[in-house]
Amino acid sequence: MTNPRAAATPPKYQRLAADLRHRIDSGEWDGDGRLPVESDLEQQYGVARNTVRLAVDVLVNEGRVVRVQGKGTYLRRRSRYDHRVYTRPHRHGALPMGGAEYAAEARAAEVDLSFEYEVWAVRARRDIADWLGLRPEDSVMMRRQLCRVAQEPYAIEDSHYRPGLAAGTALMEDLPAPGGDERTLADLGRTETAATDHLTARMPDPAEAAWFELGPGVPLLVNTRVTRDRRGPIRVVETRYAADRARLLYELGDRAPTD
Repeated sequence: MTNPRAAATPPKYQRLAADLRHRIDSGEWDGDGRLPVESDLEQQYGVARNTVRLAVDVLVNEGRVVRVQGKGTYLRRRSRYDHRVYTRPHRHGALPMGGAEYAAEARAAEVDLSFEYEVWAVRARRDIADWLGLRPEDSVMMRRQLCRVAQEPYAIEDSHYRPGLAAGTALMEDLPAPGGDERTLADLGRTETAATDHLTARMPDPAEAAWFELGPGVPLLVNTRVTRDRRGPIRVVETRYAADRARLLYELGDRAPTD
């Protein structure tokens, strides 16, 4: 039996938005970055002005274009940076250092990289408590790293630790840890040798949207990593990226491609 709703034709403005999206992706307006005025789009597609406006609204909400008062509608140009979320472990079994990856990528792109840190105790989220082997009401220490690339908000990274693990270390200070967080953990005898990543996408909350300076329809890419060694779980790292400026790369096998 055919589902009548599934077979329904999308509204005209959505079909128009899909075609404009395709033209943007094909690079048709890459030159000056300006879309045709609404009256031109009306004539090109043979539709009403309101249909054009609704279609452009869709693209604005997706963060693809921006309206400039008195000038027109322009492609929203944001630099997109690649981040190698996971690469092959080093020969001694330790996972690569995330901070070193960020720094290498910034050098390759010839852009500035900056971080801010915040630390506080929070009640463990249920999934984080499960991964760390805690009770839901238990507290964890959370170290937040705010990353900017070329002065643009790029990522929010929250590392969750059992309270006793990081106590009295550089991980509980709002400053960079000497040698990186991974080095501090290794010095504690907890070298991260394995990880499981959980990749999801969701819409930002108001605070996230404000920090990332997001358009109304831009989602977040969320990578939640549970790291461990032979003794068990070490930390849960949840990193949020703005989908309009980040591409997450995974390298698998002995000769992973660079693109």
